[in-house]
Amino acid sequence: MATVALLSNPRSTGNLSMLPRMRSFCAAQSDIFHYEVESVEQIGEALRTIARVNPKILVVNGGDGTVQAALTELYLGGHFDGSPPPVAVLPNGKTNLIALDLGAVGDPIAALERVMEIARSDIAEHVVVRELIALSDGGDGARPVLGMFLGGAGLADTILYCRNKIYPLGLPNSISHVLTAIAVLATLILGIRSAFLPPAATPMKVSMMRQGQLQGRFSLLIVTTLHKLLLGSSTAGAASAGALQMMVVEQRPLPLLRALFAGIFGRVGRDEMKGVHFGRGDEIKIEGDRSSVILDGEIFQADAGKPIILKTTPPVPFLRLAA
Repeated sequence: MATVALLSNPRSTGNLSMLPRMRSFCAAQSDIFHYEVESVEQIGEALRTIARVNPKILVVNGGDGTVQAALTELYLGGHFDGSPPPVAVLPNGKTNLIALDLGAVGDPIAALERVMEIARSDIAEHVVVRELIALSDGGDGARPVLGMFLGGAGLADTILYCRNKIYPLGLPNSISHVLTAIAVLATLILGIRSAFLPPAATPMKVSMMRQGQLQGRFSLLIVTTLHKLLLGSSTAGAASAGALQMMVVEQRPLPLLRALFAGIFGRVGRDEMKGVHFGRGDEIKIEGDRSSVILDGEIFQADAGKPIILKTTPPVPFLRLAA
């Protein structure tokens, strides 16, 4: 039995330079089982192999997209007999939202060392539970995709703009994100339209079970089960209200600025803000005509007559690295 199984995606952003160090670290540890995949399509086979060594902890070494694919296979693939092990996530992607929520920041090797330290003791006090987002198109029999952070409306357009127009410039992530933010503000506040700027958001309708619906153009749509976002804002609230936490911002300058400042000062969801809508529930429907959403790095599209359905899953265990 391996104490820890490490699933690595060599193509994730951080691993392009980090993987040689990671391999050297694992080679010096007798209780790490290290499995590398070349693409997310190989994760199912990877987990079938990992299940045979029955690890105490499964560590995912990749970006949020790798984590999303691993979670989907882990909980829907049936590879483990009984309950799968708790999941730890190393901060080795471009955004690292899931790793951040679980207290993994800084150097991935240091984070893995912390996992090993926990694994050699009683891990129970470090295990936390999180619900997952189950995304489907509402069709019968189709396996949903599991994740923890969904961005839609103008946010999805912004992510795709950054991915397709800014990242190819080869700049550091921090600079790429600043340039993207400037482009978004120029588009929204100054009304500038250009092929080199993010496109205008398309109309969509967002419905939360038993809480009504919102319809229009939105600069921001977030649905998450995470407790912490990029700016350090806590989104955790009353669990009885539902695990899916939603924020929708109307496509106007003032609502976006209100939401931005709320995030900076940790006030997300605490204060009522005109043009900024919050909700919490267990089922959300997103409808639109070619409206894109991104679940942990993977793109999905709501088309006319084919809405996207989001539901919550039962709680699953994760390993929190911070005290």
